[in-house]
Amino acid sequence: MTTPYPGLELLATAVLVLDEHLRVTYANPAAETLLAHGRKHLLGTALAKVLPGNDRFVARLEQAVADDAGFNENELALELGGQPAIVHCVAVPVTEDGGRLLIELRELDQQIRIAKEAKLLEQQQANRELIRNLAHEIKNPLGGIRGAAQLLERELPDPDLKEFTQVIVKETDRLQSLMNRMLTPHRLPQIEMLNVHEVMERVRTLLLAEYPEGLSVRRDYDVSLPDLPGDKESLIQAILNVARNAAQAMEGRGEIAFRTRIARQVTIAKTRYRHAVSVEIEDNGPGVPEDLAGKIFFPLVSGRDGGTGLGLSLAQNYVHQHHGLIEFESAPGRTRFTILLPVRSPQQAGLARH
Repeated sequence: MTTPYPGLELLATAVLVLDEHLRVTYANPAAETLLAHGRKHLLGTALAKVLPGNDRFVARLEQAVADDAGFNENELALELGGQPAIVHCVAVPVTEDGGRLLIELRELDQQIRIAKEAKLLEQQQANRELIRNLAHEIKNPLGGIRGAAQLLERELPDPDLKEFTQVIVKETDRLQSLMNRMLTPHRLPQIEMLNVHEVMERVRTLLLAEYPEGLSVRRDYDVSLPDLPGDKESLIQAILNVARNAAQAMEGRGEIAFRTRIARQVTIAKTRYRHAVSVEIEDNGPGVPEDLAGKIFFPLVSGRDGGTGLGLSLAQNYVHQHHGLIEFESAPGRTRFTILLPVRSPQQAGLARH
């Protein structure tokens, strides 16, 4: 299908072109997503029918057409699909292909999410640099402590005292392993076309084996989802880390829901994708503590005694390697993590290396 405005097709913001009677003559894909209507339904339809309950806005657009003048409003209250929304609206007169007025609608929530995502990526990079520097400083002392403990063990006159040197050796080995997990992948990515439901089922099997009593996993899959190019083992680990975190928060008792859907016209790290696979892991546990909500993906941050604070940080890293996005929303009794993985061709599927 040809379009009179090809430059608007990939915009992340919703764009509509209206004629003199405020009928839609053009809608870009982002407008289809925002208004929850396909382009065929929108074209030729009066805006008042597309946006019911927004009489004041429609009247303002009628005035803009009559005056042949545009306007710009930062916080415009609209009803979208029966739900209140705050949008940034720009209206500009046009004189092409029967159009009289072009309007651009950008949800402020979307702007906030994009800004938050950019900040998160920046913070993740800073975290990686911090951890690399920290690991460099820690590794050498750990080796010295371990070697000194082994030398001391040989000189101890009382064999019973060797128990304490063994504790030193084992703890330094544990810390060394911890640093290795934080810094280096255990294997190179193995890219293949994979079905996300095979990944979900593997995670479900591992999770139920770890928590055989008291935990149930409910599945709600969209079986029509396309295959994705990716590294199966790292995706399994990413989703397992999120699901295990949920199970631990519920102390192994409760329900976790696995849900998959297709998401359309998704913007991730300022890149627009026509389709993405949405993977949701939702639990009915106590929720994320408020003081941890802003730093839950940071390494070494854990709300659980004895936790390393690495699970979600590593999950985020694996998802970003697949050019994806992980986010969450939480309240007592309901926490949902959403992983968005863009649908790409095998030629586009070279994973980002960090």
